[in-house]
Amino acid sequence: MNANFVKKTASFALVALVSLMMSGTAFSASRIKDIADFEGVRDNQLVGYGMVVGLNGTGDNIKSINFAKESLVSLLDSVGINSRDGQVKSKNIASVMVTANLPAFARQGSRIDVMVSALGDATNLQGGTLIATPLVGANGEVYAVAQGQVAVGGVSARGANASVTKGVPTSGRIANGAIIENEIPFSLESLDTIRIALRNPDFTTARRVSDAINAFLGEQTAKATDPATIELDVPEAYKDKIVDLMTKIEQLQVQPDQTAKVVIDESSGIVVIGKDVKINRLAIAQGNLTIKITDVPLVSQPLPFSDGTTVVDTLTAIDIDESVDSKLSVLDTGVNLQELVDGLNALGVSPRDLISILQAIKASGALQADIEVI
Repeated sequence: MNANFVKKTASFALVALVSLMMSGTAFSASRIKDIADFEGVRDNQLVGYGMVVGLNGTGDNIKSINFAKESLVSLLDSVGINSRDGQVKSKNIASVMVTANLPAFARQGSRIDVMVSALGDATNLQGGTLIATPLVGANGEVYAVAQGQVAVGGVSARGANASVTKGVPTSGRIANGAIIENEIPFSLESLDTIRIALRNPDFTTARRVSDAINAFLGEQTAKATDPATIELDVPEAYKDKIVDLMTKIEQLQVQPDQTAKVVIDESSGIVVIGKDVKINRLAIAQGNLTIKITDVPLVSQPLPFSDGTTVVDTLTAIDIDESVDSKLSVLDTGVNLQELVDGLNALGVSPRDLISILQAIKASGALQADIEVI
């Protein structure tokens, strides 16, 4: 990919982000339901081990995958077929892990989606059917049973001398593939205190949420106990109407606060700069030292009918580019994000150079923000 294209794309993305942040308060205020979770209203993860049958020779090699063979023998035993004394050679079965999320307040008899992933050396789950698989929670109890046709998005084909794979054919999904057998007991109406957890803990945001709730209810019933938690004492008027109370609270508008932070993804070269990032007055010069070494072989042939030998030598050319056109730019104290981006773009820096510059500014003590490298 062209370096100039990458540079221009990254610069455009940063400027677009600034424009979005600076466009007005309409984009800064968020509903409480979008920045926080209510205690007890959460998913629970389920997992199970199962077998997929009906594959077209793309299943596990049970000669090398012992647990696949044992699972097949146990499956046949469960239906009254004794295969322990025989030699099992099937390639149409695959051992899989089945995962699902149990939604909050899911009721017995309702259905949920499940994900199926190959555990052994199966190459494709297309056309397979998952046999009834119990799904357990973290406490070891069975909450659902999954079964059904596996839908695979990936495609794999192989010939004598070539193969092609698109997507991941060893992973699939069963829509509404699990039936809930057990419910997780939780009585919402019996709560006297509702705990609200912020997804991004912050003292200022927690205080703003509690103030918004108190202003709406007209009494001091909510308080921020820490940067992540707001406790709400249920008013007498809502003792038997918790759902109504939560519905009204989650629609309240709050402007979340955030710390000044620069997030850097080293692997992809992505840099995200928060709107509150400030820098002190400093000068920046950006330039790259490029050393190019070229080896040119030189061949010397002897004269005809002489006793000489052919000699091969190498001519080495070294070219050093110190980027003498690089300019020294001065950034004043307290510049905002827009000015910082404009200043760095004026230097013509690439996303990779931007990462190094920001880290150097932080090391100098001029960057008033945290740098998080992911």
